[in-house]
Amino acid sequence: MAFIKANPTPVSGEVSFQSEQSVRVTWQKTNLNYTIGAISLLKNQLTQFVAKLHGQVDDLPMPNQIDLNAIAAQMQSPPALEQLANSYNLSSFERNILLLCAGKAVHPDFSNLCALANQHPDQTYPTFNLALKLFADSQWQALTPTAPLRCWHLLQMAQGEDLTQARLQIDESILHYLLGEPYEDALLNEVIEPLVPTPAITRALQPSHQSIADQMMALLGHGATAKVQLCGAQFEQKWAIVAAVSAQINQPLYRLTHRGIPNQMGDLKRFVVRWRRWVKLSPSLLFIDADQQIMAAEGDGSGALLDSLVKTLDTPLILSTTQRRYVPQSTLVSFDVLRLSYQEQMTLWQNALSSANLDLKGQLHRIVAQFNLSPTTIEAAGRSAQANITRSAMSDPDATDDGLISYLWQFCRLQARPQLDNLAQRIDTVATWEDLILPEREKNVLHAIAVQVQQRARVYEDWGFARKSQRGLGVSVLFAGPSGTGKTMAAEVLARQFQLDLYRIDLSTVISKYIGETEKNLRRIFDAAEAGGAVLLFDEADALFGKRTEVKDSRDRHANVEVSYLLQRMETYQGLAILTTNLKKSLDQAFIRRIRFMVDFPFPDRLARTEIWRRIFPAQTPTRGLKYDKLGNLSVAGGNICNIALNAAFLAASEGEPVQMTHLLQATQQEYIKLERPLTSAETSRWLTQEKTDV
Repeated sequence: MAFIKANPTPVSGEVSFQSEQSVRVTWQKTNLNYTIGAISLLKNQLTQFVAKLHGQVDDLPMPNQIDLNAIAAQMQSPPALEQLANSYNLSSFERNILLLCAGKAVHPDFSNLCALANQHPDQTYPTFNLALKLFADSQWQALTPTAPLRCWHLLQMAQGEDLTQARLQIDESILHYLLGEPYEDALLNEVIEPLVPTPAITRALQPSHQSIADQMMALLGHGATAKVQLCGAQFEQKWAIVAAVSAQINQPLYRLTHRGIPNQMGDLKRFVVRWRRWVKLSPSLLFIDADQQIMAAEGDGSGALLDSLVKTLDTPLILSTTQRRYVPQSTLVSFDVLRLSYQEQMTLWQNALSSANLDLKGQLHRIVAQFNLSPTTIEAAGRSAQANITRSAMSDPDATDDGLISYLWQFCRLQARPQLDNLAQRIDTVATWEDLILPEREKNVLHAIAVQVQQRARVYEDWGFARKSQRGLGVSVLFAGPSGTGKTMAAEVLARQFQLDLYRIDLSTVISKYIGETEKNLRRIFDAAEAGGAVLLFDEADALFGKRTEVKDSRDRHANVEVSYLLQRMETYQGLAILTTNLKKSLDQAFIRRIRFMVDFPFPDRLARTEIWRRIFPAQTPTRGLKYDKLGNLSVAGGNICNIALNAAFLAASEGEPVQMTHLLQATQQEYIKLERPLTSAETSRWLTQEKTDV
């Protein structure tokens, strides 16, 4: 990982890059002369001290005098040594101890001089005892744990030795800083990284997010130490806001993920000291990225450590969380970073397409209403559309705008997939309206659902319903009926018509015995689905969305919280959510009131089963002598009919024959064994008799 660099030499923003570099190089050279000069003066003082100990004062040559003030006067900003002393409020004695340790690190004569001064051949290093004797303004409290030298980790002290005789050693990063080199802290390098501005996060913000950035600038600028929290699942937008704030207040930005937070309190305290030390030398912003933090319900301590870090730091910081977080004894100014409004996304799309010289003539509203993509992805869509138009013009000069809309739709659909693919099972939608055998009334309800999804943009945005309330903008549907009656197929049909992805939610990965985990799982699913307005299918939803129980213990209370959270998210989810259940009566009435459509899938009667049998075999499947009217006598649902037809096809294929009634009889017997039901003679009557067939 690239290390963090601090510039100890602030220069005017009006200076060109080349001039700035020249100024920095000049400062570094002069600063090195100043630091080496200060060490040389201290070396002369140490030499005189040693000579005095051994009675050799008269034999000393006169040292060359170095005018540090004259060197400092040549510099546009103070030398690093003086900046360090001012930043940490070092006394003259503490400054000399630090310089003594720096001399030991860089000057070849200091080891021998220290041994002579300590009057011990093995003590070739500075000690507190030596400093007390060497410097006239000595102070005992300078080496206490709360004094700057040890409090800020400017010096390291050997353990296990007497305090006055312990080895003193300058911290390596402080030594580099004194010599004018880039600041590098090994401890920080392991856990934080600089956020380098990229085009993806430095573009102009949309008004709603610019407003948040403006308020943050007021809180964090001019040396303020405010703590800000950005809440929500719009990760790229939060990064763009933070980057804008960093650029505006001219402070570099460094990112700490939740995984980088030290997992021991002692390590956490060291991190806090090092970061505070860093900010004193080079004002910076710490961006704590806790968006992906997942805390185990039984408590792994990560939440407490995060809270402790936020509470302890007294430097400017920005905390990014998916859900608003309360940190005791710490004032966090929180902002909710919401998805861009319809009009803001429309502006981004229009800019992206106009830069590609594309005009969709008013058809863009469908895409804007359906997909919630980041500005980066929208720009990529514009470039991709331009490339597609170029290819299409070469192959088909008469290509229409409808083709461009279809291309953009599929592009957006693919970009939204990765967010949900790791959370739910995507179902390939192949079923059509012709495959769906339902009573006319139920089919009409499904068509009404399709109309509402397709006309969302006009009603919500053009006609203003979205401005009245953000609740109830999604289309929530309940499919109720026995297993195998076509509920999943109906979801496929709708998703196919909308050209959207259909995701089945695996309840085993959603429901958790740990308090709060179910809500987190649901939150991740809904947040991910928002990007592409995917169709969500909660199969056998009564397992999760059952009646809210009377509160008898803590488990009942938290089960009710899970249902309440689901109701809230369904009201705000701007997509189609389909819930299926075999037990409609088990659902909570409060939940049912928030369902916009309810479709009952009845067990198919004989005529419906016959029609299902007529359509069950693909056109390529060879059949012979099938009696669809007799097959309709089987009292099974459509899902079982599908199983029987598929098993019969395998039996026929193994014999090298077309699918016939004998194969269907064998497959039916196998299916009934699985169902633990007897196959009656009335259901299979005259299956194998020779008579006129339907084929």
